[in-house]
Formats: sequence, C-alpha cells, structure tokens
Amino acid sequence: MKAVFPYDTTPFIRVSIGEVVKTLVEAIILVFLVMYLFLENFRATLIPTIAVPVVLLGTFAVLKAFDYSINTLTMFAMVLAIGLLVDDAIVVVENVERIMTEEGLSPKEATRKSMTQITGALIGIALVLSAVFVPMGFFGGSTGVIYRQFSVTIVSAMLLSVVVALILTPALCATMLKSVLKGHSIAEGGLFSWFFTWFNRFFNRSTNAYQSMVGRMLGKTKRYLFIYVLIIAGMGYLFLRLPTSFLPDEDQGILFSLVQLPAGATQGRTLEVLKQVEHHFLEEQKDAVNSLFTVVGFSFAGRGQNMGIAFVQLKDWSLRNQPDVKVWGVARKAMMRFSQIRDAMVFAFPPPAVMELGNATGFDFQLQDRGGIGHEKLMEARNQLLGMVSKNPVLMAVRPNGQEDTPQYKINIDIERAGALGLSMADINDTLSMSWGGTYVNDFIDKGRVKKVYMQANASYRMLPEDIHKWHVRNKSGDMVPFLAFSTAEWTYGSPRLERYNGLASREILGQPAPGKSSGDAMNEMEKMAAQLPPGIGFEWTGLSYQEKMSGSQAPSLYAISLLVVFLSLAALYESWAIPFSVMLVVPLGIIGALIAASIRGLSNDVYFQVGLLTTIGLSAKNAILIVEFAKEKMAHGGELIESTLEAVRLRLRPILMTSFAFILGVLPLVRAKGAGSASQNAIGTGVMGGMLSATILAIFFVPVFFVVVRRIFKGKPIE
Repeated sequence: MKAVFPYDTTPFIRVSIGEVVKTLVEAIILVFLVMYLFLENFRATLIPTIAVPVVLLGTFAVLKAFDYSINTLTMFAMVLAIGLLVDDAIVVVENVERIMTEEGLSPKEATRKSMTQITGALIGIALVLSAVFVPMGFFGGSTGVIYRQFSVTIVSAMLLSVVVALILTPALCATMLKSVLKGHSIAEGGLFSWFFTWFNRFFNRSTNAYQSMVGRMLGKTKRYLFIYVLIIAGMGYLFLRLPTSFLPDEDQGILFSLVQLPAGATQGRTLEVLKQVEHHFLEEQKDAVNSLFTVVGFSFAGRGQNMGIAFVQLKDWSLRNQPDVKVWGVARKAMMRFSQIRDAMVFAFPPPAVMELGNATGFDFQLQDRGGIGHEKLMEARNQLLGMVSKNPVLMAVRPNGQEDTPQYKINIDIERAGALGLSMADINDTLSMSWGGTYVNDFIDKGRVKKVYMQANASYRMLPEDIHKWHVRNKSGDMVPFLAFSTAEWTYGSPRLERYNGLASREILGQPAPGKSSGDAMNEMEKMAAQLPPGIGFEWTGLSYQEKMSGSQAPSLYAISLLVVFLSLAALYESWAIPFSVMLVVPLGIIGALIAASIRGLSNDVYFQVGLLTTIGLSAKNAILIVEFAKEKMAHGGELIESTLEAVRLRLRPILMTSFAFILGVLPLVRAKGAGSASQNAIGTGVMGGMLSATILAIFFVPVFFVVVRRIFKGKPIE
C-alpha cells in the first residue's frame, strides 16, 4: 500500500531551502576564485575566506537571539551577505599586500600602517550598509515581516564582518603573509605563474589607461555631468515603466482546480464534471501530474452540491524542466481543456506566493455596496464588471469567487398575528430549525463510546414546500397552532451565504494577469473599469493584492529614509556636508543597472527587487567611499585636488573591482537558479547583479568627477 499526499506544502519548503543552501555553497566557491584571481596568493586568499564561517556562525547566533528560523528569506539574505562580508577583509588584505610590495615592510609593520589608512573607510562602509538596511526593520504589515528578515540578517552580518576585519583579519595578515622585497609581488609561482604574470601586466596597463581617462574627464566635468543627468532621466523612465507586483509567482508543485455548476445542480452532475477533470490531469497531463484528490460539495467559493475542488500534486521539479510541464504550463493547458466543458465553470490555478494571503495567484478584488443600493444592484454591477473584463486583453481567468444566487423558499411571519395567537418568535424559530435543519439534543453512552443525539423531522415531512403547512407550534396555552395561521410563503432568489468585507455587502472577484503582464497591470485595469460602475459601488483589495498596494506605497518612504540615514551617517563620519554629496550622487548609477536587468528579464518591481535595490544603493556608496576616503586623505596631507583624486583612483581600482566582482559572482547562482524557489532567487539576484555591474563600471569614472565638482563648489574649510 502506498500513501499519497495530494496537498502537501512541505516538499516545496524542503527543496527550496536545499536549493538556497546549494546556492550559498556555490557563492562561497565563486567568491574564493575571484579573490584568488586578484590576490594571486593562496595564503592571502585564505584570510578573507576564514571570515566567512566566522561571520555566518555569528549571524546565526543573532538570528537565534531574535527568535528567527532558517527559512528562504534569511537564507537569501545569507547569500547576499557572502559578497558583503568578505569585502571588508578583502580591503584589508589588498592594502597590506600593496604596502608590502611598494614599501618592502614586514607583514606586521605593513598591517599596522594599512589599518591606519583604511579603518575610516571600513567604518564608513559599515555605517552606510547598516544605514541602508536598518530602516527596513521598522516597517509594518506582511511587507515589514519580509523586510525585517533581510534587515536583521544583513545588518548583523555586516557589523560582524567589520569587527572581524578590524580584529581578526589584521592578526591573520601579520601571521600568515610572507615578507617580500620592495617592488616584488606576493603572487605565487608554480602552475599559474604565467597566467598571473599576464593578468598583472594587463591590469597595470588597464589601470594606467583608466587613470588617464579619468584625468581627461576631470578637465571636462560639465560634459559628463550632462551625461549623468541623462542617466537619471533614463532611470526615472525605466522605473515608471517597470511593472509592479508583491512577490514573484513560484512553482510550488501544487495546483488547484475549482468546479462550479449552475445553482441547483445535483451531486451526480458535479461528480461527472470532476471525473473529466480527473481524466485530464491523470491521463492527458500524466507527464507532469503525480496525484489528484477531488472533493464534492466544497470549494474555496463555498459549499453545496454544485461545488467541487481538485487538489493536484505535480511531479518533482527535477522531472519538470520544460515550460509546458511547469505549474503555469499545466494550468494553461487545463484551462484550454476545461473551457470546452459546457455544464460547469472550471478553473485551474496555482496557489499564491504566500498561502495565508488568499487561495489563488493573481489579484483578489472585493466589489462593495457602499451606498446601500441592495443585493440586486450589487449583482448587476458585478455582472457589468465581468462583462468589461471579458473584453480586456490584460486580464485572464477572471471569475467570481462565490456562489450564485439560488432559488429560496421564503417564509413570511406575521408577527402581530403570531402574538395574538400566543406564539413567540423564539418558539417559531425553534420549531423551524429543529424540524428542517436538525437540533443537537444530548449525548449517550453506547458500548463504551459517546454518541450524539440529533432531532429532525422525518424526510417525508420536509421534502416539499407545502410540507410547512403540516407543522404546528405550541402556544402559551398549550394549544397547537398551524403555520398556515400566521405565515405565508413565496419563492425568491438570493445569495446562499452572507458575504461581507469591512462590514459592507460585497462580492469577491479573482483573476490573473495575461501572459506578459504583471499583477500591478491587472490591478490598474480593474480599478479603471470599477470607476465606470454606477454610483454607490466601491471596491477594496484584499489578500496579496492588498499587500502589494501597501508595499508599493511604502517603497518610496523606505528609499527616502534609507538615503537620508546614509547621508547623515556619512556627514557625521566626515564631519562635512559636502563630501557625502559626492558619495550619494553615485546611487542612480547603480539603480539604473538594476532597472535595466529587471526589464530585460521581464521581472517586476516586487518586494525582493526592492531589497535588491537597497543592497545596490549600499554597495554603490561603498565603492564611492573607497575612492573618496583616499582622495580626502591625500588632500589632508597637502595634495592638490586633481592630483589626490587621480592617485586615489589608481590605488583603489583593484580593491573596488575585486570586491565588486566577488559580490557579483556571489549572487550569480541566484540569477541562474532553477527549480523550487527559483523565481524569488531570480528576482533578488537579477536586480543586485545588474545594479552592481553598472555601479562598478560607471562609478569608477563618475565618482572622481563628483568629488572634484563637489569640492570646487563647496570649498569650505580645508580637509584635516
């Protein structure tokens, strides 16, 4: 005998966590290779690598203190932190290696001198990256829960990495590195010596060419500031055009199929439709479907003989690599097949990204009667809206999530006549509920088991509408009064259940965006069409759609607060209002890369993209700090503005490229992820990778321009 669980969410969680762990290992390996490429020495590469397990263990301890679990969100943050936490150690090791090569000092003396040069930069980087992510932890709602997971994980990893870079890394440099003669590199010989020789020669030529190009740019700053303005304009254009959503839709290996027949349909008819659904999934799509479980009389839309639902479990993700066997391909083929069923409305759809916020992916729309216009007018407005939706190419699979009006037999009680006959409404209601609906009486013991006793009229006395006349109610005098004496009855139509949202009569409508469109596009179209409905009709968003609206409204304030805190942190660090401007101006250079990457891959502006955007902001500022800090130090020792800036870009090019490409390759596994949870990994990795590429390529040229222009405009007191 084999047990099958047609509805089980744990495989998705287990497999997605496993995929993120694999991504984490791949990120560590790629970061190690990048460091070895630039440092060219195994001992030097090992020093930043040692920081990884130390910081990760410390971060897990912080998560435990905050009572957080190991989940996909904290693991995503860990993958992002891999590239961040080695940055500080890389900066220390690279600067120690440079001083040993240029000045011939011993590892201990070189480390001591190096720390006097870069301690300020390390603290500045930690402040900036912490300032970017700390405001996230104070937002509310479901979005705030997601933000806090990232905030606590990344901020704790960043602070621990700075502590390690200031304490452990210098000690490792002083003990593990070997002394070299002045003018000689710490690069190892052996198998890769020819490659490192070629790489250093190529990199030195590139550095000289880069320094010359920056020198020419500093002589024509107005031209490049105009280009910068164009970049900002392009950033704004792309930001407005980027579709919005709350979270990316995931292939969770589960599919729902909702069945609804006309009101009054029997259980037998519903079973026949469910058999067609079962045949389609188990026979026509057997390559993708593992098992199926159907229920008659229940669905997410309500209960009744005309309602049914099917829980479909798909095969393992490793067996479903082609698009047509992924959850969206299976649902699309099922919808095409089910559209041919004339006896029922049948919909197939994946679950939402967050199971507790609705039952289906797409949007969740509540049409409300705000003017008290009545049930019939509300239903007319709903049907009018559905008619407009059917002609809209942006929407698909739009359906009412509720039961249609059904024939109802209404009994009208003449309260005055009933009172004159000595009857109370409580007695009348008790008789109706007992005879037609059944009433619990008590329990009794039968063969050692407790059984319940229910009282209800015999079936022959409650089969026809006229049977109500067979019933009598005992009045206060003990006489039996027939229902015919104080009531009348009539047939009418009405909703089989009361539907309310925020205290108002409502009808729920679910739907999905058409292929190539986002949930934000679909929600905008629904709002436009709802505005054309008669007066007295309003709407609300609920479930994931409500959270999407909330996250969209919170994002601008999140960006603004993060940028403000970063600016104030830099102002306090440099004791200047001018220098932080040259750092903050680099932010759009990273954002435009994230927007371009997301647009090329067809991704949306969702919560994960917003987290990636904040990461890009912090890392863009980090690269600028490395240049600005050294240029400021050179000027403090009497150097001229242009000379100090050119010397800073020459000295800092290697660590900037090394840390940036270490981070870029660290998130590459997120960008390339496939299988369970891959949509979320792609969403966060693509934006960060695109943003870091543009921030690195553009910032190394524009940051010197910003620093020179800002220093010329805000001359102020001399740098000390």
